[in-house]
Amino acid sequence: MTISTRGAGKAPAVLVLEDGRSFRGRAYGAVGETFGEAVFNTGMTGYQETLTDPSYHRQVVVMTAPHVGNTGVNDEDDESAKIWVAGYVVRDPARIPSNWRSTRSLDEQLVDQGIVGISGIDTRALTRHLRERGAMRVGIFSGESLADEETLLARVKEAPQMVGASLAAEVATKEPYVVPAIGEKKFTVAAIDLGIKGMTPHRMAERGIEVHVLPATATAEDVYAVAPDGVFLSNGPGDPSTVDLTVVKAVLDRKTPLFGICFGNQILGRALGFGTYKLKYGHRGINQPVQDRTTGKVEVTAHNHGFAVDAPLDQVSETPYGRAEVSHVCLNDDVVEGLQLLDQPAFSVQYHPEAAAGPHDAAYLFDRFVQLMEGQRA
Repeated sequence: MTISTRGAGKAPAVLVLEDGRSFRGRAYGAVGETFGEAVFNTGMTGYQETLTDPSYHRQVVVMTAPHVGNTGVNDEDDESAKIWVAGYVVRDPARIPSNWRSTRSLDEQLVDQGIVGISGIDTRALTRHLRERGAMRVGIFSGESLADEETLLARVKEAPQMVGASLAAEVATKEPYVVPAIGEKKFTVAAIDLGIKGMTPHRMAERGIEVHVLPATATAEDVYAVAPDGVFLSNGPGDPSTVDLTVVKAVLDRKTPLFGICFGNQILGRALGFGTYKLKYGHRGINQPVQDRTTGKVEVTAHNHGFAVDAPLDQVSETPYGRAEVSHVCLNDDVVEGLQLLDQPAFSVQYHPEAAAGPHDAAYLFDRFVQLMEGQRA
């Protein structure tokens, strides 16, 4: 990625997809070039949380909402210490942010962190193209990076693909840290950071859990050194088939209560013997309908995933750790959205119950985790 901040918002820019389709607009954020996987997010709000979600590492995010940046950027809503998206695509960026919490504009934040974007293109057409053709590699070029489209297309095709990408260690913490329980401490949880969002340990802390956040490279010895009542597997970027399952299998062998979300759901699925596969264009947004098959209730949920677990929806499966079943399913396309073991305390979901940003329908899943730890302690 080469970056300049001069002339941002005025310079001509072009977005080039790996299948050869291109869109011309104006630079938004930094001027330069960037590459990644083109994906779209259907959320009408929560762009700050989206930008700082580590699960978007190496992805160029297209916002389907046409007007972006109207509430600016504040100091409270970041989900990590930096913007992780590789690039940003919007139709109509706000000229002036207006919100009592705003400290600067979104454009300024993108420039400060060197995020190359493009505005003024038909994001509806681009989104429909990605839905029909699937997520694919993309490049955004502006300023001195502009060249003839044949040259730019060749550069896009040189970019790495998401299939086979091992990215969790690139976004995870390098050193362990502790998020203390709010109020009385009731439990200790070892959370393996594969790209964890800041709100997730906070949701556990609200329930009296002291959360020890460990690097993605943590060993089973590291996990049990904190004497956990439970183990948490976080969200994160990349292909789940690249992850070493040694730690997860050790947790399952010891029957320690286990809860995973998003990438963690895929890792649990693979540990149980299920496969994973890449979705055509994924689920990304804060408006995805999911049914909890254990209660029959439908939740509106926050998603960010491009891979899914391949498990049978209509039967209980035998695994090396006992019986398992699909606990949640997406009502749009029947994608597996959750797993649970029936013979020991472990479950996972494919979406984001911490609800940052997003609806709070799935907050009960943290309570379910607490109940598992209470049951194991009893």
